[in-house]
Amino acid sequence: MANRKIKNTVIIAVIVIVAVAASFGLYAASYYHTDEVAAEMAVSPVVAKMETKTLGDGTIVCGREDARTGLIFYPGGKVEYTAYEPLMKACAAKGVFCVLVQMPFNLAVLDVNAADGIQAKYPQIKDWYIGGHSLGGAMAASYIAKHTDQFAGLVLLGAYSTADISSSRLRVLSVYGSEDRVLNRSKYDKYKSNLPGNCSEYVIDGGCHSYYGVYGAQKGDGTPSITNAEQISQTADIIWQFVNDDGTMGRLPR
Repeated sequence: MANRKIKNTVIIAVIVIVAVAASFGLYAASYYHTDEVAAEMAVSPVVAKMETKTLGDGTIVCGREDARTGLIFYPGGKVEYTAYEPLMKACAAKGVFCVLVQMPFNLAVLDVNAADGIQAKYPQIKDWYIGGHSLGGAMAASYIAKHTDQFAGLVLLGAYSTADISSSRLRVLSVYGSEDRVLNRSKYDKYKSNLPGNCSEYVIDGGCHSYYGVYGAQKGDGTPSITNAEQISQTADIIWQFVNDDGTMGRLPR
């Protein structure tokens, strides 16, 4: 009798594990793909000429390796990471060396420490920032919370930080679109206190949640009144202004 109970318990456990694995597989297999046509239209001819290099681990780098400023970028959840290549090119064209990280199953939560070792590969870069979109931004915040002394700051695009970095010396930029309906605004407001008091906030008028990348409309998002290309261009401008802040950027209201 005891053996039968053990056998039944094992069978049930195996069934549960298989069911969970199958559910996760279906969930992970359903993701937003890069829109190649939109990618070609998302940047100017000058920016389009920026060369990217894909490393052996899938990481995409763009820009001058002797730039003063570097940005490690975590993609949004369930979004093909190459969808952010136009934004990386736009930032690189302004002078920021960009490192776009590939995440397992397109979920940054599965590799929060993806930034490990990247800075050491590019020792000429003086100021490093880490950032990301949506879930990627949240995971970038979690990472920087444990590595505050290695970075100059954090860039959040349609994201918030559940990690408390309020007492750090980090500079933080928070950007979201006025038509973003995916970003949970109640949580965004709730977690403002986790950010330093001098955090800069910028709202892109007419922007939405998905237009930082080129992967089409995201379920539940608002209707943008600007183009994908315009939002990417404005975001790159905002990031460039932030890393070269002259004190004119707005502060995050409490």
